[in-house]
Amino acid sequence: MSEQQPNPYSGDNGAPGGPGYGYPQGYPATPGTPGYGYPATPPASGYGYPATPPAPGYQPTVGGAGIPAPVQPPAYGNGSGFALGDITIAGDQIMTPSGPMPLRGAMWNASDLSRTETKIPAHAIVLAVIFFLFCLLGLLFLLMKEKTTTGYIQVTVTSGGRHHSTMIPAADASTYPWVMQQINYARSLSI
Repeated sequence: MSEQQPNPYSGDNGAPGGPGYGYPQGYPATPGTPGYGYPATPPASGYGYPATPPAPGYQPTVGGAGIPAPVQPPAYGNGSGFALGDITIAGDQIMTPSGPMPLRGAMWNASDLSRTETKIPAHAIVLAVIFFLFCLLGLLFLLMKEKTTTGYIQVTVTSGGRHHSTMIPAADASTYPWVMQQINYARSLSI
């Protein structure tokens, strides 16, 4: 039979029930106390852990009725706010999912990645065939056209050493001129 070797990393040479044997200390532990499965210190606020809320301070009320007064949004700089995809201009900053950028000196670009196709719909072909048999005017149904637009308009902004790009779906052929109007307005605010 083989002889069991003591744990070289434990202080009590691996006695059963001791800290080197693998059992949690103070078993059974009360929930919430540091030990097996519980952190010894609370985690610091950061990703996944909310910061502790600030202590409640004075909150003004409306008419002394105990109803809190509405909170006013922070006042921004000189520009009016508007959004283009997930890019928002609020005051003197450009807000993107990757973080804020300064509005002054921003470079705006747009690329039209959409296409408009013109085709004869199926019902026009059927009507042309049916009315061709009765009279030659049925060929006029072949003049019916249907336009469909697919694709996206890509809008990019570069400012303060950062870059962000967004894609706006093209609903029809007038989407690109509308986006260019918005970009020209954003360029005028960036001066």
